[in-house]
Amino acid sequence: MQKILLIMGLAGFVVMADNWVVSPILPAIAKDLGITIPQAGILITSYMIPFGLFQLIFGPLADRYGKKLVINSALLLFTVSTFLCAIAQGVGDLAVYRALTGIFAASVMPISLALIGDLFPMEQRQQAIGTFMGISFLGQGVSMALGGSIAYFVSWRGVFLVYSILALIVAILYYFAGRRINSPGNPNSQFIKPYWELLSHGKTAGTYLTVLLEGIMIVGSFSYFGGFIAKNFHFNYLTIGLIMTGFGVMAVIGGRISGKLANKFGRKNLITNGLILGFLADILLALWGNSLIIVIISIAAMGLAFMLVHSTLLTIATGFAKMARGAAMSLVAFFFMGGGGVGTSIGARIISAANFEKLFLVYGIGLLVLAFLAKVLVTDLGEVKAGM
Repeated sequence: MQKILLIMGLAGFVVMADNWVVSPILPAIAKDLGITIPQAGILITSYMIPFGLFQLIFGPLADRYGKKLVINSALLLFTVSTFLCAIAQGVGDLAVYRALTGIFAASVMPISLALIGDLFPMEQRQQAIGTFMGISFLGQGVSMALGGSIAYFVSWRGVFLVYSILALIVAILYYFAGRRINSPGNPNSQFIKPYWELLSHGKTAGTYLTVLLEGIMIVGSFSYFGGFIAKNFHFNYLTIGLIMTGFGVMAVIGGRISGKLANKFGRKNLITNGLILGFLADILLALWGNSLIIVIISIAAMGLAFMLVHSTLLTIATGFAKMARGAAMSLVAFFFMGGGGVGTSIGARIISAANFEKLFLVYGIGLLVLAFLAKVLVTDLGEVKAGM
């Protein structure tokens, strides 16, 4: 069981590494293509919105045709689209290739989380999800340093070339090792009905709304950490990547401890405290972001906050629908990544109209408000019989 979890984690690792790599190299891309950092933010949005939208396709496909078949096919196409990013000639075609990458990457996280829901009982599930998410976000953490290093010593194009090679290796490993996973399809599964039942149920809908708002404010903040560091300290891309690695390191730690903390303090309390920690991270950046030590602490705190909140919301959502678990997890990824795309787009407008500090102030206050709203919106239900 643990070996399968590691394999899924490796797939998540490479997807999240590619997913988050644009943030630390955004200044390099903007400079090379002759555009501003806020304009380059379209590359994050163009990835995240398709990533979120196609969750709604891949989840039901996995429920109907089997999780292994869908994820193996998508990983190969993800490899090709990542390579295309390396040879893009301008911001327009690069945005298109990032959108394609986001489409095929959309399969990995929700299908893997649905598999964890199939393989692990509820009392072990948050620990398994935390481990999977920790490995996945280690990819995000390594991506900061690796992406920054390649961008500094070679170019931002080299980043996508390296990631396409890593993606191919993982796709091969997943294909052979994944044959041990029992993943039959359900020919009676439906595409629309599970979504309707999950979203029309008031208590499950509250969880999805919390995920949406979490994505807007946490990803919306994170997307501009690299640009903020470049503006305030004028560091090279390697140094920016190393600083931002703190987010990934603390996300890994958060993944390892979230299950124990949830069992001790309760899932709703863990969500609230995690959101308050995210609020503090943003406010520190807004008020004292000219101090390097404060920036390092804030980025690390945001990584821990994110994992405490998100792994808990994911665990709750795995119990929503046993026979349509792919659809249930697809909705989580849809709202989180879609929210992240919206938050990044809004963030670009705030920065253009004001500055980075105003962005962190707005999203920080938003996280504090959400910390109290989540007490009402999120209910740890047990299973809702959606799509049975």
